[in-house]
Amino acid sequence: MQKLAQTLDLDALRSFVTGMECGSFAQAAVRLCRSTSAVSAQLKKLEQQCGSKLVVKSGRHLALTREGEVMMGYARRLLALNDEALCTFSGAGLQGEVRLGMQEDFGDTLMPGILGEFTRHHPGLQIIARVARNQELLAALDSDALDMALLWQAQPLQRKGVLIGQFPLEWIAHPDCDVSAMISQGEPLPLVMFDNPCLMRSRAIDSLDRAGIAWRIVFVSHSLSGIWAAVRAGLGITVRTRVGMPANLVSAGNVLPPLGALGVTLEQKSGSQTEPNAQNLLARLMENALRSIEPLPGLRPA
Repeated sequence: MQKLAQTLDLDALRSFVTGMECGSFAQAAVRLCRSTSAVSAQLKKLEQQCGSKLVVKSGRHLALTREGEVMMGYARRLLALNDEALCTFSGAGLQGEVRLGMQEDFGDTLMPGILGEFTRHHPGLQIIARVARNQELLAALDSDALDMALLWQAQPLQRKGVLIGQFPLEWIAHPDCDVSAMISQGEPLPLVMFDNPCLMRSRAIDSLDRAGIAWRIVFVSHSLSGIWAAVRAGLGITVRTRVGMPANLVSAGNVLPPLGALGVTLEQKSGSQTEPNAQNLLARLMENALRSIEPLPGLRPA
């Protein structure tokens, strides 16, 4: 009789992926509602199944071995397929609508895939989507015009959104923009920004003021497409994440002060009339899609 091949443990794979995304298996244990020892045991089991060391300590941080990098690719694909199957069957027969809001940065990168996958599996459930800036989305949530929204983290002590991850902020410019020359010559740094209120605008100005670097706002836009158009035209530099950044722009952060990261939160309206299971399924799709965006060097799901 032919010997059956081993089957990788999906729980162990999820602990492995979550631990690396969190940067700590202790944090992964909290996220997965397990003990740290149980998560560590799952990683050990996975390494035994693979016959290879997958994770090593690098100072205070975790690092993937060469075999770990290979396994990470397989693990993400297996978990995504598992989650897709669960979404399909647990959401069978869903009816009604979900009113979803999303920050502009994620509209082009996340929305098409999410809408396509969700409607294929749940044709009886309609998604009404809105792409807008934070303030508009928050107002829509508060006025019951939206059931849920994916937002840049704002006023964490005053909102009830769940932190999904963090993206590093970048100074972004046209490749021909010589930021070093501007600074050395004492020229005010030309900024391309949203109008107020804007989290990234505030972060940029505060960091330049602390560093003693002169600045001036040369272009104000009400839309993200306007921001990208102005930077592509060489009018100035902006601050965003790399999510949706046009391919012909570059990071100009080496000579400018660091900006830290900005959290991404998912806020769901309590007491919404939408079927809770529909919101949960859509939230899971958004979390999975968020992790798939490249590049994500600083993503740290909570």
